[in-house]
Amino acid sequence: MANNNITYVTEEGLANLQKEYDNLVHVEREKVKAELAEARSQGDLSENADYDAARERQSEVESRIVELENMLQPGHYEIIRKGDKKDVNLGSTVRLEFMDTREVETYTIVGSTEADPLKGKISNDSPLAAAIMGAKAGDVREVNVRNPYKVTVISID
Repeated sequence: MANNNITYVTEEGLANLQKEYDNLVHVEREKVKAELAEARSQGDLSENADYDAARERQSEVESRIVELENMLQPGHYEIIRKGDKKDVNLGSTVRLEFMDTREVETYTIVGSTEADPLKGKISNDSPLAAAIMGAKAGDVREVNVRNPYKVTVISID
């Protein structure tokens, strides 16, 4: 399982987090300042929906900036490197056969910040990834969820 203090990311994921941070700090923060100034110019702030919306947006932007600053500090993230392909690990791309449906799917095991199941990227903290971590090609593993199911690891890249 993952260390809760460490964010696991690929090099691409780290670059995306840095881009998001830069955009929030240099673009979105300035947009919110302008929205707040515009809303203030409308007068009475106690019943000003535009002001309330701008303050809410400001809170969201600033919260995300702080979250990203924490993630991006040296020592707070670890770059996921491809393993030796002998067993499933962070960064592995695996082909799995779901035993109940016989469907074959391919997933890459990534950190939770990069997880996007629709693009085949599953979090190392997900039940499926937890079940197959350390498995070798040919291993059958049970995924412990409400309705458990079994998968066979077909290949590891």
